[in-house]
Amino acid sequence: MPKRRKVGNLLALAVLSALVQRPMHPYEIATALRAWGKDQDMEFKWGSFYTVIGNLDKHHLIEAVESVREGRRPERTVYRITNAGRAELVDWARELVSTPMAEHPRFRAGLSVLAALHPDEATDLLRQRLDLLEAAIRQDREALDAYLREIPRLFLVESEYDLAMRDAEAAWLRALLAELTSGSYPGLDTWRTFHETGEMPAELTELAQRSSTPKANSDTPTTHTPEARPDSAERPDSSSRRADTTG
Repeated sequence: MPKRRKVGNLLALAVLSALVQRPMHPYEIATALRAWGKDQDMEFKWGSFYTVIGNLDKHHLIEAVESVREGRRPERTVYRITNAGRAELVDWARELVSTPMAEHPRFRAGLSVLAALHPDEATDLLRQRLDLLEAAIRQDREALDAYLREIPRLFLVESEYDLAMRDAEAAWLRALLAELTSGSYPGLDTWRTFHETGEMPAELTELAQRSSTPKANSDTPTTHTPEARPDSAERPDSSSRRADTTG
């Protein structure tokens, strides 16, 4: 279970990572986070930005140091990270790096209902995904190589992770497609028959009924059909991004 935090929005983590460099006012923080691609590293909503700033201040993880005015612009409050904020940043980073958590990418959701598609259509769509993925991998690798000429590798490690995850997905897709196109994928004939006749094969009907029937006072694990499978830890979706220098 993730640790309960005073400000649990991941945007708070991004703000702390910016203020650990130097004091800034909120507009500077937001500009820096966008430039560094932090909204691609973490899932957060910009609409909660000022609420997060207020909550961090309320819980003494950041503090106001001065108010500044530039020309006719409204007065802006400059914030700095506190010792408590630094401790929170380090503790949060330790948790995220050390502890695997179940995540739910959209591709996994699609795979969980793959049986709804005819196997020929599924094969075509998976091949389409692989083509797009391979193009993205080439683009990401070129971008990473370019960044590495200017930015220390430490500050590009999340981009390396993205690329490694894309490579792993592409390899898995190639193997799956090889089974589907060769006809060696287990149960392929049953899958095809279901779509071509509209009738659920008897063995699948029996399996579905068995898995959906609760067994009182039994420690025997339930057999799961494609419609009733337990969740498992999954990797996050990757996206092409611009590396930052905050780590």
